[in-house]
Amino acid sequence: MPSHLSRRNVLLAGAAAGSALALSAAPAHAHGRPRRPFGRYGSPSARLTSTTLYVHPRGAGDFTGLQAAVDAATGTGRTLVIAPGVYRETVSVPADRTGMTWIGASEDPRDVVVVFDNAAGTPKPDGSGTYGTSGSATTTLRPDGFTARRITFANDWLRADHPGVSGTQAVAVKVTGDRSAFFDCRFLGHQDTLYADSASLDTVARQYFARCYAEGDVDFVFGRATAVFEDCDFRTLIRPDLTSAPFGFVFAPSTAVANPRGFLVTRSRISSEAPDGFYKLARPWVPSSDPTARPMLTVRDTHLGAGIDAVAPYTNMASGHPWQDQRFAEYRNTGPGAVITVPANRPQLTPAQAAAHTPQAWLGDWRPQA
Repeated sequence: MPSHLSRRNVLLAGAAAGSALALSAAPAHAHGRPRRPFGRYGSPSARLTSTTLYVHPRGAGDFTGLQAAVDAATGTGRTLVIAPGVYRETVSVPADRTGMTWIGASEDPRDVVVVFDNAAGTPKPDGSGTYGTSGSATTTLRPDGFTARRITFANDWLRADHPGVSGTQAVAVKVTGDRSAFFDCRFLGHQDTLYADSASLDTVARQYFARCYAEGDVDFVFGRATAVFEDCDFRTLIRPDLTSAPFGFVFAPSTAVANPRGFLVTRSRISSEAPDGFYKLARPWVPSSDPTARPMLTVRDTHLGAGIDAVAPYTNMASGHPWQDQRFAEYRNTGPGAVITVPANRPQLTPAQAAAHTPQAWLGDWRPQA
């Protein structure tokens, strides 16, 4: 893997290639028919439905940017079909856009990239302070019933570019709506990449991630949501700024104490470009806004690569909230990072307990449509 200093180029390479193909004036096929920038999803002149809008970076759609399309997509059940390209902007979707769907027109999520580079410590242009963690998000998704397919959500802010900034959280996407589903999407960043949250402490937000990829270093999958990650890949990154372990933590749930279900990771894989044992699987986040939080994470039927510290995979974020007092558990994991050498450090579910830790139990009466 390339060093993190070149990650921005790596991030954009797939999207640039896809955009070049989509924008080419040359025929797409030997018989000379022109390329269709929206693939099999219609076009402004042949819409899938009357509620479908098309986004294209060079003007072949209804809009050239995502925020403009979101602003126009009032009401419920709107669909945005997004042509290959790099959309360098921040996007905020209001809660009243319920049932919204974003579709990457390419079959490859690397071709459609939504990216920006704010961090928590980035000063706001109006001089009113810094963005903070939530404000750093490239994409903020508030509506219930949101669905995304084959899209890359990214934040390419780099510590090396900003050595004087202490607020290094840089969110790619923050999701707070109930019944939010992501299929074949990518989430790229370093610290706090994927913020799976809820709208308030007393609101349950069910979220489903299928065949997705997330990468980062510090707490890069975190939040309060009731979230299922099924058949997903997680990758931990090199930290050129550090020389000793731990480099970071994969999960940092902040589940409300009254919520019986936090993060569920099943049939997934965790790999690393860092040295063996340099990452913790998780640490509990008890935020100042919810000091009674009792974080919950179940990792089951998942391959844990050698990058995970098998001896002590969990650690504390704050001494007053030890991980042993939280709701962390594993079941039937495999790989070098799952080897149980100190049983007290690896709480395991019994088969009877595991029967209640399933996507169906987490999602209740909601069945995401693949």
